[in-house]
Amino acid sequence: MAASELYTKCARVWIPDAEEVWKSAELTKDYKNGDPSLQLMLEDGTSLEHKLDPKTKNLPYLRNPDILVGENDLTALSYLHEPAVLHNLKVRFVDSKLIYTYCGIVLVAINPYETLPIYGSDIINAYSGQNMGDMDPHIFAVAEEAYKQMARDERNQSIIVSGESGAGKTVSAKYAMRYFATVSGSASEANVEEKVLASNPIMEAIGNAKTTRNDNSSRFGKYIEIGFDTRFRIIGANMRTYLLEKSRVVFQADEERNYHIFYQLCASSHLPEFKTLKANANDFLYTRQGRSPVIDGVDDTKELCTTRNAFTLLGINESYQMGLFQPNNRHLTAFCDLVGVTYQDMSQWLCHRKLKTATETYIKTIPRLQATNARDALSKHIYAKLFNWIVEHVNKALITNVKQHSFIGVLDIYGFETFEINSFEQFCINYANEKLQQQFNMHVFKLEQEEYMKEQIPWTLIDFYDNQPCINLIEAKMGVLDLLDEECKMPKGSDDSWAQKLYNTHLKTCSLFEKPRMSNRAFIIQHFADKVEYQCDGFLAKNKDTVNEEQINVLKASKFDLLVELFQDEEKATSPTGQVQGTGGRTRLSIKPDKSREKSSKEHKKTVGCQFRNSLQMLMETLNATTPHYVRCIKPNDFKLAFTFDPKRAVQQLRACGVLETIRISAAGFPSRWTYQEFFSRYRVLMKQKDVLPDKKMTCRNVLEKLVQDQDKYQFGKTKIFFRAGQVAYLEKLRADKLRAACIRIQKTIRCWLARKKYLRKRSAAITIQRYTRGYQARCLAKFMRRTQAATIIQKYQRMYVEKKRYRQKQAAALAMQTILRAYMARQKYQALLREHKAVIIQKRVRGWLARCWYKRCLVSIVYLQCCIRRMRARRELKKLKIEARSVEHFKKLNKGMENKIMQLQRRIDEQSKENRTVNERLIGLESSYTAETERMRGDLNRLRGVEEEAKNKTNQVTSLLEELERLRKELSATQQEKKTIEDWAQTYRDEMEKMVSELKDQNGSLKKEKDDLNRLIQEQSQQMTEKMARAIAQETQQLETDLNEERSRYQNLLTEHLRLEEKYDDLKEEMVSSNVSKPGHRRTDSTHSSNESEYTYNSEYAELEEGSRAAEDVTRGIDTSLTLKLQKRLTELEQEKQSLRNELENKEEQFQRARARDDAEFKKARGAELEYESLKRQELESENKKLKHNLAEMRQSLLGDAAAGAGAPGSPAYKVLLEQLNASCEELDVRKEEVLILRSQLVSQKEAMHHKETMTEPSVYAEDVSKLKDADELKQACIGLKDTNRLLEHQVQTQRRTYENEVEALRGELQNVKEENNRQQQLLAQNLQLPPEARIEASLQHEITRLTNENLDLMEQLEKQDRTIRKLKKQLKQGQTEGQTSPGQMVEEPIHPVNIPRREKDFQGMLEYKKEDELKLVKNLILELKPRGVAVNLIPGLPAYILFMCLRHADYVNDDQKVRTLLTSTINSIKKILKKRGDDFETVSFWLANTCRFLHCLKQYSGDEAFMKHNTSRQNEHCLSNFDLAEYRQVISDLAIQIYQQLIKCMENILQPMIVSGMLEHETIQGVSGVKPTGLRKRTSSIADEGTYTLDSILRQLSAFHSTMCQHGTDPELIKQVVKQQFYIIGAVTLNNLLLRKDMCSWSKGMQIRYNVSQLEEWLRDKGLMTCGAKETLEPLIQAAQLLQVKKKTDEDAEAICSMCLALTTAQIVKVLNLYTPVNEFEERVSVAFIRTIQTRLRDRCESPQLLMDTKMIYPVTFPFSPSSLALETIQIPSSLNLAFSRDKYLLLFCEGVLVIICSHV
Repeated sequence: MAASELYTKCARVWIPDAEEVWKSAELTKDYKNGDPSLQLMLEDGTSLEHKLDPKTKNLPYLRNPDILVGENDLTALSYLHEPAVLHNLKVRFVDSKLIYTYCGIVLVAINPYETLPIYGSDIINAYSGQNMGDMDPHIFAVAEEAYKQMARDERNQSIIVSGESGAGKTVSAKYAMRYFATVSGSASEANVEEKVLASNPIMEAIGNAKTTRNDNSSRFGKYIEIGFDTRFRIIGANMRTYLLEKSRVVFQADEERNYHIFYQLCASSHLPEFKTLKANANDFLYTRQGRSPVIDGVDDTKELCTTRNAFTLLGINESYQMGLFQPNNRHLTAFCDLVGVTYQDMSQWLCHRKLKTATETYIKTIPRLQATNARDALSKHIYAKLFNWIVEHVNKALITNVKQHSFIGVLDIYGFETFEINSFEQFCINYANEKLQQQFNMHVFKLEQEEYMKEQIPWTLIDFYDNQPCINLIEAKMGVLDLLDEECKMPKGSDDSWAQKLYNTHLKTCSLFEKPRMSNRAFIIQHFADKVEYQCDGFLAKNKDTVNEEQINVLKASKFDLLVELFQDEEKATSPTGQVQGTGGRTRLSIKPDKSREKSSKEHKKTVGCQFRNSLQMLMETLNATTPHYVRCIKPNDFKLAFTFDPKRAVQQLRACGVLETIRISAAGFPSRWTYQEFFSRYRVLMKQKDVLPDKKMTCRNVLEKLVQDQDKYQFGKTKIFFRAGQVAYLEKLRADKLRAACIRIQKTIRCWLARKKYLRKRSAAITIQRYTRGYQARCLAKFMRRTQAATIIQKYQRMYVEKKRYRQKQAAALAMQTILRAYMARQKYQALLREHKAVIIQKRVRGWLARCWYKRCLVSIVYLQCCIRRMRARRELKKLKIEARSVEHFKKLNKGMENKIMQLQRRIDEQSKENRTVNERLIGLESSYTAETERMRGDLNRLRGVEEEAKNKTNQVTSLLEELERLRKELSATQQEKKTIEDWAQTYRDEMEKMVSELKDQNGSLKKEKDDLNRLIQEQSQQMTEKMARAIAQETQQLETDLNEERSRYQNLLTEHLRLEEKYDDLKEEMVSSNVSKPGHRRTDSTHSSNESEYTYNSEYAELEEGSRAAEDVTRGIDTSLTLKLQKRLTELEQEKQSLRNELENKEEQFQRARARDDAEFKKARGAELEYESLKRQELESENKKLKHNLAEMRQSLLGDAAAGAGAPGSPAYKVLLEQLNASCEELDVRKEEVLILRSQLVSQKEAMHHKETMTEPSVYAEDVSKLKDADELKQACIGLKDTNRLLEHQVQTQRRTYENEVEALRGELQNVKEENNRQQQLLAQNLQLPPEARIEASLQHEITRLTNENLDLMEQLEKQDRTIRKLKKQLKQGQTEGQTSPGQMVEEPIHPVNIPRREKDFQGMLEYKKEDELKLVKNLILELKPRGVAVNLIPGLPAYILFMCLRHADYVNDDQKVRTLLTSTINSIKKILKKRGDDFETVSFWLANTCRFLHCLKQYSGDEAFMKHNTSRQNEHCLSNFDLAEYRQVISDLAIQIYQQLIKCMENILQPMIVSGMLEHETIQGVSGVKPTGLRKRTSSIADEGTYTLDSILRQLSAFHSTMCQHGTDPELIKQVVKQQFYIIGAVTLNNLLLRKDMCSWSKGMQIRYNVSQLEEWLRDKGLMTCGAKETLEPLIQAAQLLQVKKKTDEDAEAICSMCLALTTAQIVKVLNLYTPVNEFEERVSVAFIRTIQTRLRDRCESPQLLMDTKMIYPVTFPFSPSSLALETIQIPSSLNLAFSRDKYLLLFCEGVLVIICSHV
């Protein structure tokens, strides 16, 4: 493909960068051939001109599309080069927090420097059995692949873990070993897998140390072979070690430590067993040089405890451990005491040296430096010997006597090393890595070649780096190692002379060997990873590894046994040492020390380099004989920062570990590979309809030829299409362009539609606006015209009104003037007449006044006297009123009733008001009379004044009259003043009364308000208490239920463990018996066992086992006596724990029952208080009724008594009074009767409402009510009659209702059956229509056969019913004939002849008799050899259970406890036996689960316990057991049912497990929604349905098969619901776990697929009527995970919505899904890191388990609700197909009117 097509504008490339190694940029201008530079723009917006190399003209690397970034496999990248690999690793590590990535066959593991929750047992179980490409990259996936290939290919495997210090090699190797130990288990109970894992803490303690790069750096290499038997279970292990760094024992750099074991001992010096050591890390030179004795976060005391436990587990006892833990003290005396040597000898040979000549021996003092070196050499040698001894004993502990069938080796070895100063250690390490890299390159090349040959693709030899020249430089003849060994043999050999030899030999002949410019004591070797400069100083000394012989002899003479054992095989000549030790403080331990001791002395004198070369050669031979698996560990940064990625350090390691070489080899060929189906599904959008052919392969070929013109860019294989690097990116670009064009077209069409819709909407709106505007204008014109016309009319009438008003005003003025004038004239005339008339009147009055003067004086005197008397009385009355007013407060205190006080005061106020009104009236009368008199006097005075002149002569009389007048005036003023005073007092009194009344009213209102507040408060408190009590009861009930479920779960788990131990115990007994058999050919297999089962008895089995166990007693002793004791002890403990849990479960149930009873009692108590109040009210009414009756009786008696005397005659007053009292009493009695009836009706309604709470029956309530009202005879009779009538009516109504409901229910059942049959027919028809013609015919035939079979079964049942009816009628007919033919007179003696007496038909009693010797035959025919399918199809469900119970009833009837015990024991053991034999058959397990539950229900139903007899008929109650209480056996059978249930769940899980992931995740139920992304070398399972691929329909069919099987077997509906709930939990948990471990499944389209699949499962639940079983709730985590994949994930509102939505998911699961979310198309967006951090912040306060995966092994606790059977035992007929004739033909147990009759069948 031309560069101009790829390097276009907006294309992204990688350019080199000094800081980030590679930096991304984007082209701002198209590239044309010949351009000297590229115009780029960096991600930060900076413009850049990138100059091209004028010689090579190499363009920068292209960047992969974003859709390919973050892939699980680096080989899935279209552009395979260094920047693409580095960027992909960085995105996965930093953004997605994923530390594992595939690179072809290599697993790249980046050290996160943080503990991650991805290594638990749940993760191990999730990866177990999975294909390597199906799950996300993980060390467990590599381990599973190795384990699977070992089992499949019968070939040994190796896992090679490499990397530099601090990269995580040891942890990766440890997790791989843990995976093997967990998945495979061990072949015996010797805990081999635990011993294998226990070797890790020991080796870490003695071989790991803290360095500047790693806190737990392995300072040696190791290769562990884990052995497996023929069943691929761990049987043992073996360990090889390489290059122990002995120099660390005596020297550590800054910030480093010695080996962990020293610091563990120092930290544990406070323990009693270590006090004698007096160890302190700061007191020793060997432990304080690094000045870092403590590691943050590591407890050395705890680590020592772990190490000691591991020693104990591996069989190293306490004495040896204490010997190992003897440290070197700072004083020589203490050291000698600890190691048991003499002080003189040790001090002598630490400071002196022995020189031998031919004739004499000299002892020479050595300098201090040499003495120090000798001391250090001795220390290193002792530690190396101790290391050797520990490894040897660890291997001995891991060796087993079982033959090893295969093994998996785990190689934990150092990676390529280069430092500022590189010595002999780095030389050996890099030499080993050269060998491993060569093996790696050859293996990768071999796999590529095999793939091409398999697909029949022409291939050419790929050019890859071959490091054989470098290996030859090191190990060939006259190589570096050869020259080094030769120099060591020279008497005066030195590092300088060896360097000169290297220069002379290789400097001019080998291009890989160089000499530094500024040094003559160093050399440079060009390794595969980089150039390394080695310093020659110390090479010879480290290669020789010299130790003083006399020091060794002193140690051999030690009193310390362990020290003597370490050096017992030490050779006298120790220079060079004969141990297979590592160089410069590193050692290699032999795997087989016994053989190494037998080697010749010449072999022991090999140099360290020679030994290392030989051991490396052995390692390579081992690896070449196995299938290798590679793990490359990468250290992301040098500062141990969590999830921090340093590109420079990463690139260095990627180059050194061979990952980039793998990429280069893959990129040189065809790295991208697609199956034809995947290519077709992905790039279907690039094809036209005419291009699609029936042959997918031909379609892909035609399309590719059109899309890619250069045929060298791809090749067609048998099953795959192979692409060159970059072609997938080109195809993705074409696909994205096509989709983008389609999106543009869709957008164009939608925008056009939206614009047209908007235009039409605007046009319609404009037309509407115009219409309304024109209408508005027309209305305005009409309104204007109406207003103009109205204004004209208004003007007309206004003018008319003005003129009319002016005229009327003028007219009125004229009339007014005339009226005034005429009135004035009339008044003048009237005044004249009036004056004349008044004069006449004055004359008359004066004359009369003179006559009345004397009379008036007398009258005034009389009136004055009356006034005085009345004034005196008024004052007295006023005084009395004041006294009464002041006594109101006292009156209020004396009277208690507030209402009476108010009424009295009101009455008094009314009286005072009345008196006031009287006084006022009197005053008004006096005033009026006085006014009249005054007027009269004034008239007289005027008259007198008129005639004053005429009365001048009577002056004295006038004066007296004036005096009298003055006196009257004074009296009048005094009277007026008194009146005013009285009025003021009355007003004051009225105000005080009103104020008092208002105060009383206020007090009354406040009291009422307080009363209302108190009542409301009481009601609120009562309601709150009720709600609180209800909540507390609900919480307590929920807690009790939770505790009960937990106890059930624990109890059932213990039952499972108990069953497992029993099975292992049985297996051990069988193995012991089989090991004692002399002829293996006679060993019984499963088939012979089943065929000879008819002759097998339990007694013989038990005897055979006892005989076998006695015969194998010696063998058992030889195998493992402690193991048997341990198992027995464990079995006893489990039994005790089982019993305690059973007791605890019973206690919990009792507590639950007591709590429920307490709640009922509290409710009854509360209800009783209300009833007590009602009863008190009723008693009060009854007492009043009695009182009234008593008064009535007394009245009647008095009437009768008075009637005799005649006083009470009719019409007399006494008679009327009594009659009125009698009528009033009768009315009161009627009122009380009505109240009593109302109260009684309320009580009855309340009693009926409490009918479900109380056990009292309705008649008892009526009787109680009647007994309480027995005094009222008439009322009682009326009530009883009414009650009887009501009961009769209610009974009739209930009877009719029940009849109607039964009929309706029957009709509904028939209708439902018809509907189900119709639906089934439609489904079958739809399914048949989808099938091909041949399969359709076969399915139709199968359906017709099934239908005919069901009809035949129904007809057989009807025929059996008719046969029973015929037999019954025949029996009645025979009885009638016998009674009609025989009479007492006809009975004569006749000779007895032997005749055959036919069996009489009697009523069966539901019992079955059998002999004890037939028990085994019964069990065999009924359990062991019974075929579940035949029973389920032809017989009633649960028939074996019914038959066994009938046999048990007979044993109970004859009171044979031995028979009962043996029958139950045989039944239980036989069921266990058949389940052990056929436990993987779902039909068998389901069949016996249903029958075991039915047998358990029968034991309960016929136990005689009232709690289980409520639903029995009278006939069934007669069948109850009479002699034995089998409650304990019910518990045993319940435990058996639990075990069967768990086995059923495991069987279903084994069947469903392979279907779930394929059907729920991988298969595309909605075709075309999700596209297949490019994949790498690790191919995942295709989502396209093949013939052998499971789909969602497969899961639904399997679930339907499970359901129909359980229904056919008669399983209880409640138990079926529990099974379905467990099934759905397994489906949801497995699907969610795989979703959390598969990055390729976390996409928007996959979320849609999952939600659709879940909806189909819910639809299945609805069809089966199981929506209420709780199965849907178990899918809630999966539903929320699917919703999480589909919701928007950008803003804070989205984060809040996610947190509120995903309540069933843990925080770890939510974050994991967000991290794994991967767009399938370019139009989707990735989840930002900031959004994920926002989610984590919001979910920080959640209290939940940190576990990532759901527990797929969790089983909900099962319960067996009591389900009584309506089937009568006497109606059960035993079919002949069961072969139980021996139980009926010999003796048939019959009953006839209570007399036992036994009829022999052969009379």
